[in-house]
Amino acid sequence: MTQRRLFVTTALPYANGNFHIGHIMEYIQADIWVRYQRMKGEEVHFVCADDAHGAPIMIAAEKAGITPQAFVANIAAGRKPYLDGFNIAFDNWHSTDVPENHALAQDIYRSLRDAGLIATKTIEQFFDPEKNMFLPDRFIKGECPKCGAKDQYGDSCESCGAVYAPTELKNPYSALSGATPVMKTSEHYFFKLSDPRCVAFLEAWTHTEGHLQPEVLNKIKEWFSTSADGSGGLSDWDISRDAPYFGIEIPDAPGKYFYVWLDAPIGYLASLKNHFSKIGGDFDAFMADPATEQHHFIGKDITYFHTLFWPAMLHFSGRKTPNAVHVHGFLTVSGEKMSKSRGTGLDPLKYLNLGMNPDWLRYYIAAKLNGRNEDVDFNAEDFMARVNSDLVGKFVNIASRTAGFLNKRFAGQLGAIGADDKALLDGLQAALLPISAMYESLDYARALREIMAQTDRVNEYVAHHKPWELAKQPDAEARLQAVCTTSIEAFRLLSIALKPVMPALTIGVESFLQVTPFKFSDLATTLGAGHTIGAYQHLMQRVEATQLDALFEAAAPAVDAVPAALPGGEALAAPITIDDFAKVDLRIAHIVNCEPVEGSSKLLRLTLDVGEATTRNVFSGIASAYQPADLVGKYTLMVANLAPRKMKFGVSEGMVLAASHADEKATPGIYILQAWPGAQPGMRVR
Repeated sequence: MTQRRLFVTTALPYANGNFHIGHIMEYIQADIWVRYQRMKGEEVHFVCADDAHGAPIMIAAEKAGITPQAFVANIAAGRKPYLDGFNIAFDNWHSTDVPENHALAQDIYRSLRDAGLIATKTIEQFFDPEKNMFLPDRFIKGECPKCGAKDQYGDSCESCGAVYAPTELKNPYSALSGATPVMKTSEHYFFKLSDPRCVAFLEAWTHTEGHLQPEVLNKIKEWFSTSADGSGGLSDWDISRDAPYFGIEIPDAPGKYFYVWLDAPIGYLASLKNHFSKIGGDFDAFMADPATEQHHFIGKDITYFHTLFWPAMLHFSGRKTPNAVHVHGFLTVSGEKMSKSRGTGLDPLKYLNLGMNPDWLRYYIAAKLNGRNEDVDFNAEDFMARVNSDLVGKFVNIASRTAGFLNKRFAGQLGAIGADDKALLDGLQAALLPISAMYESLDYARALREIMAQTDRVNEYVAHHKPWELAKQPDAEARLQAVCTTSIEAFRLLSIALKPVMPALTIGVESFLQVTPFKFSDLATTLGAGHTIGAYQHLMQRVEATQLDALFEAAAPAVDAVPAALPGGEALAAPITIDDFAKVDLRIAHIVNCEPVEGSSKLLRLTLDVGEATTRNVFSGIASAYQPADLVGKYTLMVANLAPRKMKFGVSEGMVLAASHADEKATPGIYILQAWPGAQPGMRVR
């Protein structure tokens, strides 16, 4: 059989933060498939990279006071503990901000331009007059034009789900400075996805069997469809951004840069090219080989880019198109979308730091993945029950109940087996060989169900023959060795089938059995009489409820039993619970106006925008520390659910937060709290 040549990638993570559990789920899905292919002897090149460009990274780096390159490097430096910790076997990890990607992106652009698929158009776009830059959609906020919800992004509403242009927002503002954006014109570059050539190609490519899952194809059909009035269908894609922008310059277009989504998928090719430069391979020959297969693993939220723009870019630049784009759903926790603020997130690094076995999580996620574009739910109780039952109570149990007899009574040597024993092994091999097709189709859930069903059969065999009883019978030595040999042979076959999912565990099994690394072809063999196994050591511990409690427990600062005095002159208040804290509704407030209060030397009257339909009036005793003009335009914190208080000078509708010593007249005085740039009126402080 001809060896397959596989180029496999996962979606490039954006280099503005650490990995979250959604990344790890995708990497586990792809890694299992890659390990399965390698066990079959296929040639696999598994690569990924950091998606390093774009306005968000440029802005985050500016806030951190470092260059975008340094910012991305800091993020990249933290990737290894996650990948190594969960046994993700990438061959190469690279970046999109590298010479290979700059050259490839510009080459692909030139090819598309020469093919007549690049057009320019003058567009109107929001511009931040304070930051002196055009605003990406996600940095414009305002009221949804459909439902009126406040603080919605410039491309879609998180409240009603409507999709719109940023120019349709009501009362828009810059998420960077809070300034009201102005409209300015700029020449932008577009990839003509609506060109009949692109439409015809994509219609054919998306309908080619194997390229997409059926449910993904059904979604894509909606994007192709047009209404009776001719609207709808594929739209041209804006691929340019104006300086200042952290990205790759567009050839022959000063001050213009590729939109991050153009060069990001090209990063797959750049990482592969970098990989070949390290191993001495020929990148161009590999990608030109018709036998080379290109597989991408992605989440459903980026389907549009990977199933329309990406294949069209590759095809019309004269390059190989993907053989398959494998789309998975989201990961939820106990039925809820992950949210750090609600405490429903699952921190993968915390999982590892707690000493939790990475193979537990790999197994649990695999048991939920079926190759379709469906969401996967992590439920702590189900996780503990499934791992403890399947892996410890069933799988590991086979070796732990039988290996000791072979070590103690027969010097670890396997013996001959009878016809009935061979029937068990023959049936096991027949049942496990089809597992290969299940791994190939990404139906891991079905594969693991079948493996566990066969594990039950083996445990029934052990329970029926009771080696612990045979060990008590002087004339049953041969039978004891045969039963334990059969059990260990069966355990080996199950381990082979599980290896793509649980690589760390099976390395321990290979060592214990004293065999070379498992291959899928080993499912058709047995070790045979005379083979010697090593001393058995426990292969896996059980999940404990305390570990899961710690995993989902929010970190809380230690509190002294007796409040200690601080330099501010006041002791800490008595401890409260999180429920007590939750009663206080703290919000970001924009100080729209500030003026002295006639008849009072202490008070200032603040007019605050808290994201509501009307402003609030708040009196604050900070006149000794601030001039009114110093506060106008600032962002502060206020208690928004404090009952209105009628005062001599009017009604105060809340309280702004300020810090001071117990004696406010003492140096250094009073300091009103301010929010970081980017915080917007009405945001809740948690």
